[in-house]
Amino acid sequence: MYHKEDGLSDHRKRGYQEYPAGVGVICMTNRHLARQDYYEQIHRIAASRPLAVIVREKDLPEPEYEALAERVMRICGAYQVPCILHTYVRAAVRLGAGAIHLPLPVLRTMTEAKKKHFRTIGVSIHSLREAEEAQSAGAAYLTASHIYATDCKKGLAPAGISFLEEVCRFAAVPVYALGGIHAGNALACVKAGAAGVCIMSECMRNEFTADKDQPARDMDENHNREFFDGIHFF
Repeated sequence: MYHKEDGLSDHRKRGYQEYPAGVGVICMTNRHLARQDYYEQIHRIAASRPLAVIVREKDLPEPEYEALAERVMRICGAYQVPCILHTYVRAAVRLGAGAIHLPLPVLRTMTEAKKKHFRTIGVSIHSLREAEEAQSAGAAYLTASHIYATDCKKGLAPAGISFLEEVCRFAAVPVYALGGIHAGNALACVKAGAAGVCIMSECMRNEFTADKDQPARDMDENHNREFFDGIHFF
């Protein structure tokens, strides 16, 4: 049931730990959606051990993005959660990130030499044709969107579960469903062939049940660097 008073359904209030067993979750950040301090929320997300955290804040100028991403990488590293940077290839290279998520137009501009800086390159796709192009260009995984209606894409009709099924049948790499995903429809995405789901609004707005103050793994700076350099989780 949808609750107008807070814009979140009951299952969303409980956090993504309530997702059905076997549904892998990637969390994508958006600081504009955070209901508390951004870095506090990143701690909570990382403590809940998602498959990975994608640092999306692509509306920031690159220097500001780089500073923010470095902090998020350190938080994720403390919990041994893979951290994937977004869009800014040069910043990701400077930070020694082993994984990056790209809009397809950015991937098109990357040289093979640039691609070699990353062990994992993920790509956002919105059509079967884009999925084919991204895969041919070296994508290690895809996010297919938007599957369900979402406030982030107001006025745009969702692609739907049939689109997800089509992409998953075609793709030789893992596909993660994105857009309007919640605990009530995540399993349908997996049944359609998705390797898991990618959530943004839920992970940024939720008050997670996981204890943000639980002891983090003891990782010094060198260990952090090795961890990020060696990231390859799909």
